[in-house]
Amino acid sequence: MLQQLFSPSVLHTLDLIGIFVFAISGALLAVRKNFDVFGIAVLSEITALGGGLFRDLIIGAVPPAAFTDLGYFVTPLLATVLVFFLHPHVERIQSAVNVFDAAGLGLFCVVGTTKAYDYGLGLTASACLGLATAVGGGVLRDVLANEVPSLLRWDRDLYAVPAIVGAAMVALCLRFDVLNPLTSTTAAVTAFVLRLLAMRFHWRAPRAWHRRSTVSEE
Repeated sequence: MLQQLFSPSVLHTLDLIGIFVFAISGALLAVRKNFDVFGIAVLSEITALGGGLFRDLIIGAVPPAAFTDLGYFVTPLLATVLVFFLHPHVERIQSAVNVFDAAGLGLFCVVGTTKAYDYGLGLTASACLGLATAVGGGVLRDVLANEVPSLLRWDRDLYAVPAIVGAAMVALCLRFDVLNPLTSTTAAVTAFVLRLLAMRFHWRAPRAWHRRSTVSEE
């Protein structure tokens, strides 16, 4: 299915771009946490490849692509080198990094859903793995950095919801047999735009209804 939607070279290039941007976000967090160069590299690799590794292991696509394509492994290391030496400059273009991160989110939720479906999963399970592909690396990054995952924090702009919408659109297209380059691109762009709007207007998911607590918020 993926080969029918995108040429292998285009898909590979988009994958590497998404991996690179995700890796930068992991490396930047490692710098803020005062990790050494090895810690920066580990967090970079985990952030970039964690979601895809989880998906491939679940669907039985072994060995995972991250271990069969050297580019997938080397790209986060390039991001590590960039952030290690130039992190003050990278921090200054954080808004641009966030835009590319949103693009990676849109791409990975579409690719993850489609690949899971190719391996025989149902539509709901495929959409869930599309979400995991898009956000799994970020969750692993935060856990390793001893932080509450951004995915679970109410005070962070919507991140999972755009990926859920994109993955659900792909699942619906598969259900009605209308998945093609146009509809898959539309799903990715929709997730991308929703994430940008969430960052621009600080959209956040609601907390518990009539929430009452005497515990101070962190």
